[in-house]
This record gives sequence, structure tokens and C-alpha cells, in this order.
Amino acid sequence: QVQLVESGGGLVQPGGSLRLSCVASGSFFSMWRMGWYRQAPGKDRELVADIASGGTTSYADSVKGRFTISRDDAKKMVYLQMNSLKPEDTAVYYCNRLSAITWSWGQGTQVTVSS
Repeated sequence: QVQLVESGGGLVQPGGSLRLSCVASGSFFSMWRMGWYRQAPGKDRELVADIASGGTTSYADSVKGRFTISRDDAKKMVYLQMNSLKPEDTAVYYCNRLSAITWSWGQGTQVTVSS
């Protein structure tokens, strides 16, 4: 069973930056397209960025040009560099594979954008 641990969140002012990290245990990490998701209070979890095993990336329109996803398969890690943060980016951020059957969700990391 793969375990996911996210970190790097915090409180930041609008316009600021954060870098999120996610480390996965278990095997076959490199085979999967990985994504960063977020869930704001009262809203459904949404996919904001994903990256294929070959490095191809895609982004939700709401974060395009501001967020950058990357991965290090040797370390079984996925990163999300978030720049020009906005209050509407406030949410708990999670990583997981893109699959009809996801791995168990980690605890997530809270990102709060506020002045």
C-alpha cells in the first residue's frame, strides 16, 4: 500500500510563493501520472496540476502560468511550485496518482493566502 505525505504549506500573503512536496512510499511510483489536488472549505476536491512519467504536464486554467509541477522519480517525490498566490488558492493540497482507483489520500498540507 502506497503512503503519501505532503508538506510545505503555510500562511502566505497574496502575491507570495510556496513550494509543496509530496513523498510516496512503495514501488512503481514512476509508472504513474501524478497530480496535485486541492480542496477548499465547502468545495469538492479538484485537480490543479499533473505530470506524466515522461514529464508532460497539464494545469487547471485557474493556476496556469503561476504553478509548476515537477517530479523526481528516484526520490519518489512530486513538487508544486506556487507563485503569485491568490486568496482563492487557499485550500488543503494533496497529491495522488491519476487513476480511477487512487492510492489512499494523505493528510494534505494547508495553504492559506491572506493578508
